[in-house]
Order: sequence, then structure tokens, then C-alpha cells
Amino acid sequence: MTHLVTLFFATFSAAFMATVPPGLLNMNAAKTSVEKGKLNGIIFSIGVSITVIIQAYIAVVISKFLHKNPEVVSVLLKVALVVFAVLGVYFFAMAKEWIKPKKKVKPKISKRNSFYKGVFLAAINLLTIPYYSGMNAMWKASGWIKFEVWDILTFIFAAGFGTFAVLYLYTVYFNKLEKKSKGFSKNSNYIISALMLILFIITSVRVYHQ
Repeated sequence: MTHLVTLFFATFSAAFMATVPPGLLNMNAAKTSVEKGKLNGIIFSIGVSITVIIQAYIAVVISKFLHKNPEVVSVLLKVALVVFAVLGVYFFAMAKEWIKPKKKVKPKISKRNSFYKGVFLAAINLLTIPYYSGMNAMWKASGWIKFEVWDILTFIFAAGFGTFAVLYLYTVYFNKLEKKSKGFSKNSNYIISALMLILFIITSVRVYHQ
């Protein structure tokens, strides 16, 4: 039972630290909170976290396969290149829309759309599965995971909770910046577009060195 506590906090900490740096998910959590309110930001975060739990489970199931077949990881990285390029262009185009004058119309806020947006953005983050697969392999080597039912449940839920904890902090933090919310909403798409460019470059380097 002791190893489950260690496994939870180790996985929670790894998921937390991986989500802290500004990225696609946490910046969108903040953006959703500023534009649609704190509740929608939290719902977005829940959608992301549920998807991360599923991805962590997939990582547990296929971790051995990924390590024995490195070409699969290579394919995932190449697909990620396309995704980051498309998202970078998309968010840059969305940022341009803020420059055009618009009529002030009160938008219809859909909590369901916020949830599905979180699920979608987390699902297209193709680096999540290799990340948790590698983590799973390290924990196994350390003797923290035994691939039994309770071990797997502890691992995947710790990954989800660690992710949600960071997204919640981003949601609450940016939601309190009411005076700066307009400027943040206007520039957040530029920030996310720049982050996609950085991720594209980093992934390109990883593909080149494989």
C-alpha cells in the first residue's frame, strides 16, 4: 500500500510540473476563464483532465510496445509537427480577428462547448502518451508500479489530478485580473500561436535526431 502513495505523489508531481510551463492547454484554460467566466474555465480543465486520464491509461497499455518499436514514436512526432503547424496558423488568424472592429454582442456561453474544447485540445496533444509511457517505464524500473489494477488506477488518476491542479490555478489566477482581461483576451491568441511555433521547432529537432 505504501508504494501506491509514492506512486500517486510521484505521478502527480510529474504531471503538475509538465503542465506548469505556459502551453496550449493552460493558456486556453486561462483564455476561457477570462472570456467566458471562471466556471467555463473549470469545465474546460475537467475536459482536459479526463482526456489526460484516458491518455495515461493508453500509455500504460502500450508502454512496452512503444519501447520495443521506436518507429511508432517517430510517427507520432511527425504527426505532431503537422498539428502544431496548423494550430499555430489558426491561433494567429484568430488573433488578427481582434484587430477588426466588431459589434458588441453578448455571446452565448455554452458549458458543453467548453468541455468539448478541453477534450479536443488535450486529445490532439500527441506528445502526452509518449510522455506518460516513458514515465511509466521509469516508475517500473524504480519499483513504484507493479502493473496491477490499483497501480494503474493510481497512476492514471494522479496524472489527471496533477494536470487539473495546474489548470485550475491558471483559471483562478487569470480570472482575477479583471482590469487586464481585455488585453489578455486580445493577445492570448498571439501567445498561443508563438507557443505552437516553439513546440514545432522542438519537435522538429527531436524528429531530426531520431
